[in-house]
Amino acid sequence: MTFQWTAVATFLYGEIGVILVLCLPFISPLRWQKIFMFPLWSKMAVFWNKMFLTIIVLLIVLFLDAVREIRKYSSVHVNEKAANVNSSAFDHIQMKLFRSQRNLYLSGFSLFLWLVLRRTVTLLTQLAKEMASHAALETQVNDATEAAKKYMAENERLQEALSGKGHGKKKESTDATEEKLKEEVEHLKAELQKTSDAFHKAKTEVAAVKKQSEGLRKEYDHLMKEFQQLQQSLNQAEGKKDL
Repeated sequence: MTFQWTAVATFLYGEIGVILVLCLPFISPLRWQKIFMFPLWSKMAVFWNKMFLTIIVLLIVLFLDAVREIRKYSSVHVNEKAANVNSSAFDHIQMKLFRSQRNLYLSGFSLFLWLVLRRTVTLLTQLAKEMASHAALETQVNDATEAAKKYMAENERLQEALSGKGHGKKKESTDATEEKLKEEVEHLKAELQKTSDAFHKAKTEVAAVKKQSEGLRKEYDHLMKEFQQLQQSLNQAEGKKDL
């Protein structure tokens, strides 16, 4: 295996390891967000898009080169088989064709997993933001509920204290105070309703992101099974070539 394809294979194995670590269930998205906020990652974020596009271009070039090699040796394979050449030349062409197919799988899976890795990091960041917003809204809802209960309790105590007392100006003042408290209670109820609606909306968005992340994880598991099957078939083919 040449240096460039050894580098591609190493890059592919690294991608598999990173994606497996990102999919570990006991590491929460909030913890990943804290890791991504390290100063080192902040410095790398400036060059992230350029590096991402550069690696995509390199992998596409290698993928197209592997496709070209497969087409080249496939046509030669057919011609040599029709010409009934000696077995050593035929085996050499078979070896070249096998290597081209191996390079095609390496570059193709590397390109695909690179895109999956980018999407996984994006989903983890979005999910962490939604979870933080969810926690903030839940705290706000609890505070608004406690404040509303407090004002309602004070209103009830005020009504009990003022029941059966004087008339005239005192009564008018009491009525004004009571109306003001009622307005504050209604205002708090409206704010509570708004906060509750925002909380349910954020909860729905978090569920959608979790569902999308679960679909991506299932797709990755399916892809890993296919990759293992292909790797086994390639190992079997190499064993046969060695024999």
